[in-house]
Amino acid sequence: MPGPKKAGEDQAIGRSRGGLGTKIHTLVDALGNPVAFVLTGGEAHDLVGADHLPPDIQAEMLIADTAFDADERVLARLAAAGKTAVIPPRSHRRVRRRFDRHIDKARHLIENFFAKLKQFRGIATRYDKTARNFLAAVHLAAGAIWFN
Repeated sequence: MPGPKKAGEDQAIGRSRGGLGTKIHTLVDALGNPVAFVLTGGEAHDLVGADHLPPDIQAEMLIADTAFDADERVLARLAAAGKTAVIPPRSHRRVRRRFDRHIDKARHLIENFFAKLKQFRGIATRYDKTARNFLAAVHLAAGAIWFN
């Protein structure tokens, strides 16, 4: 039985089916270069990362996967900011939304970035105990990826 949580900051470690883990939520530009990072626990839904998206992103369009298909938390915020959302609708939606399938194919850029990021062993296995140090390692690895 785990003891009480120690006082202090959240270390972005959460328990999911695969065990303890951390999710890295990333915003990339049109070339697949990282712009922003947010860490959450492994059990957190992807929308938690969407809540931390900067509302004043410079891009005119946000391309995301089906997990971001949330009217109030994502789509309404983007529409209010005058941005276009290219997000495939979830299968159980009553009212189907339209989206551009050709633009949605550019979503592979984020997957490519994560594939490159996971090449760094310390990132893939999260050796750092604190979220601050792990996020610093993610920033260093992303810088190395950007410069290559």
